[in-house]
Amino acid sequence: MTIWNPWHGCKKISPGCANCYVYRRDESIGKDAGIVTKTGDYNLPVKKNRQGGYKLTAGDGIVYTCMTSDFFLDEADDWRMECWDMIRERKDLSFYIITKRIDRFAQCIPPDWGDGWEHVTICSTCENQDRTDYRLPILLRLPLKHREVISEPMLGEIRMEQYLATGQIEHVTCGGESGPNARPCDFHWIQEVRRECIRCGVPFTFKQTGALFLKDGKTYHIERRDQMEQARKSGYSYYPGAGLAEKISYRLPEKSDLWEHLGRSAFRSRFRLTAKDREYIRDKGWDTIRRHAEDFVAKRLAPEAPDHDGKQTPMKGHPVFLAQHATGCCCRTCLEKWHHIPAGKTLNSAEQEYVVNVLMEWIRRQI
Repeated sequence: MTIWNPWHGCKKISPGCANCYVYRRDESIGKDAGIVTKTGDYNLPVKKNRQGGYKLTAGDGIVYTCMTSDFFLDEADDWRMECWDMIRERKDLSFYIITKRIDRFAQCIPPDWGDGWEHVTICSTCENQDRTDYRLPILLRLPLKHREVISEPMLGEIRMEQYLATGQIEHVTCGGESGPNARPCDFHWIQEVRRECIRCGVPFTFKQTGALFLKDGKTYHIERRDQMEQARKSGYSYYPGAGLAEKISYRLPEKSDLWEHLGRSAFRSRFRLTAKDREYIRDKGWDTIRRHAEDFVAKRLAPEAPDHDGKQTPMKGHPVFLAQHATGCCCRTCLEKWHHIPAGKTLNSAEQEYVVNVLMEWIRRQI
């Protein structure tokens, strides 16, 4: 990994900027981060060594660009085109540009940009729902080869599935805010975006917890040195087929607690077997109903990323379908909410058997 900061300093433009680490760090050394200046690394991509070769090589990894500023900052308009020239020259490198100013992108690209450059990835930030709904439609309209999204600091619950479903976003990263004045990050927000990514087949990275992390009604104050490691250990990053979710630890609910909680849900409690359902069970027999449940669970619920997850279980037509909705076993989001089994993992035989047993118990309670 290489960091290229052609200029330093920035202007705060949105809620995510409030506790900017660049401002915090510069203030600690008596520097004003609001003043934008060129750096000594301005021409880093094209610097040569004594042998006449480039100092940066493809082996140096991704070139993270403008990490102490914003590449599309208007104060840098006079310098940017020269930077594009350097990026164009170094097609052997991969440039990664994170911006809060995606709305300035179209007016800041070189004449030969076309439909994008293969070696450039543009990542738009979106710290809350308002910025998500403003920036991501712009990101999707732009001529780009590679698009990513980062929600860090994540300042509230964000829904972005409608944008992920386009298939144009290659990766999503989420994380909490660091620093002494960090605002809280709720694990529930992380889980929701992760589930959306799983449903759309988009890789997801849980980058860091932040300094103030909320989980299961508790607040955790996490030291800076531990924030990224805690996120990594959680196993909540998701890469299709990588099996990372197998590392997530969880505890199934106690049966008595499960039935009590389901009973308090107006939605779950409304499901009832009809006389026709009971007749169907008597005609088919319990063994057949269980085989049906096993088949539905194996095909529609057990895969790492089930087809049409969230819509794969009909609301009627079979006693098992009713049982699935009544017990929160209808999709992977509900399964995680009610039974704590993480989304993004293939259900093993024991987990599938657990789900089937829950379904059959509900059906027996209805007879």
